[in-house]
Amino acid sequence: MFRTIGPGAIMLGAAIGGGEWLMGPTVTVKYGLSLMSIAVVAIFLQTQLNLELVRYTLYSGEPIFTGFMRTRPGPHFWGSIYAFFVWLGAGWPHMAGLAAGALAAGILGRLPNTEQDTGLVALLGSLLYLLCGIILLAGRKIERTLEGLSWFMVSWVLIYMAIVVVLFVPLSVWWEAIRGLVLFEWMRGGESEGGIDWFLIAAFAASSGAGGVSNAVLTNWYRDKGFGMGSVVGYIPTLFAGREVKLANTGKVFPLTPENRKKWKLWFWFAKLDQYGIFLAGGIASMFLPSMLAVHVLPSGKDLRGLAVAAEVANGLSALGGPAFWFLTLICGFWILFSTSLTGVDTFVRTITDLLWSGSARVRRWRGGDIRWVYYALLGANMVWGLIALQFAPPIFLFQISANISAAFMILLCLHALHVNRTLLPPELRPPLWRQVALVLCAAFYGTFAFLSVRQMLG
Repeated sequence: MFRTIGPGAIMLGAAIGGGEWLMGPTVTVKYGLSLMSIAVVAIFLQTQLNLELVRYTLYSGEPIFTGFMRTRPGPHFWGSIYAFFVWLGAGWPHMAGLAAGALAAGILGRLPNTEQDTGLVALLGSLLYLLCGIILLAGRKIERTLEGLSWFMVSWVLIYMAIVVVLFVPLSVWWEAIRGLVLFEWMRGGESEGGIDWFLIAAFAASSGAGGVSNAVLTNWYRDKGFGMGSVVGYIPTLFAGREVKLANTGKVFPLTPENRKKWKLWFWFAKLDQYGIFLAGGIASMFLPSMLAVHVLPSGKDLRGLAVAAEVANGLSALGGPAFWFLTLICGFWILFSTSLTGVDTFVRTITDLLWSGSARVRRWRGGDIRWVYYALLGANMVWGLIALQFAPPIFLFQISANISAAFMILLCLHALHVNRTLLPPELRPPLWRQVALVLCAAFYGTFAFLSVRQMLG
C-alpha cells in the first residue's frame, strides 16, 4: 500500500505552502476561524475532482490534459487555452520569493521589512528559484524525487505543528476552529465594518487544497508513478541520472474483460486511499493547525501581506516559547514554501511539456524524440522568466493573483473533466451520478468566489 500511493503526498506538499501556511493564517487572523468552513468544503470538493481526473488516466494512461485535447474543437485550441491558464496559474516564482522571506528572517534575526530588506529577499528568492531547477535534475524519475521530498516535508510539518498547537493553543481556540467547520459566519473581526475582501477570500478558497493547475497535473504524477495503464506508456526521466525513456504521446486502453475491470477497480481503490487518506485528511489537518496557531499568537485583524508574511507566525510564537521556537518555526515555514516552490516549478514545466508532446509531432521529433530535452528546455526558460518576475512584484501579491486565476480555472477544469468522463470513457467505467453532481458543485463553488472577486474589483 505505501509503495503504491504517493502522488497525493506531492499534491499535499504543493498545497501546504500556499493555502495552509499562508492564506489560512492570513484569512483567519483577519476574519476569524469561522471561515475554516470554506477550506473544508474546498478540499472535499477537490478530492472528488481529483478522483474524476484520475479515473481517465487509469483507463487510458494519458494525463487529463491529453483527454481535454481529444474533445472539440481540437488539440490546438485546447492546448493553447490550457497552456495560457497554466502559465497564469502556476508560472510565477512567488513561492520562492515567500520562502526567501522566511530565510531572510533567519539571517537577520528579525522580520524583514519593505524599506530596507527588499533587495536581500529578492536575491535570496532568485537563488532559491535556481536551486529548484537544480534539484529537478537529480534522481532517476522526477516524480520519485518530488514524492520523496514531499513525504519528508508533510510528515515534518504535521508532526511539528501538532506538537506546537498542543503545547501553546488553548481549548477556546480549538473550539472556535471546530465551530468553523459548520458555521459560515462571514464577518468576524478585521475589516468587518468595511466588508469582506473577496480578492483575498477567493485566493483562500482556491489555495485550500491544491486549487487549480495542480489538480490537473496530479494525473501526470499518477501516470509517471505507474498507476493503471500509466505503467505502459512511460514517464519523464531526469536529464543526467535518468535514462532515456520513450514516452508515448497517446495512451493505451485495456479490453473490458471481468478480470481487467476488477484490476481497474483495485487501482481506483488505491487512488481513493491516496486522495482521502493523504490529500483530504492531511489538507484539513495542515489548514487547521497553522491557522489555530496564528489566531492565538497574532493580533486579531492583522494584515499579513508584507515581506515577513512567511515569518509572522514564528515571530508571534517566539513570544510564548522563546528563541528556539522562532528558529524551529522559521525552518518549518521555509521548508514548506521551498518545497511548494519546487513542486510548482515542476507543475508548470511538466504541464507545458505534456501539452506540446501530445499535440505536436514536430516536438516529438526534436532531439531524437527524447522528452527530457523538451522538459529541461522549458525549465530553463521558466528559470529566466522567474528571475525577472521576482525583481518587479511582491511575492504575496503574485501569489494572490495566481490563486484568483486558479479559482476561475477550476470552473473550466471541473466541467471539462465531466465532459471527458461522460464521452471518452466506456459506459462501464463512467462516474456514478453523485460524482458527476460533485463536479458541478465544485464548479459552482469556485465560480461563486471568482464572481465575487471580479465584481468587487470592478465595482
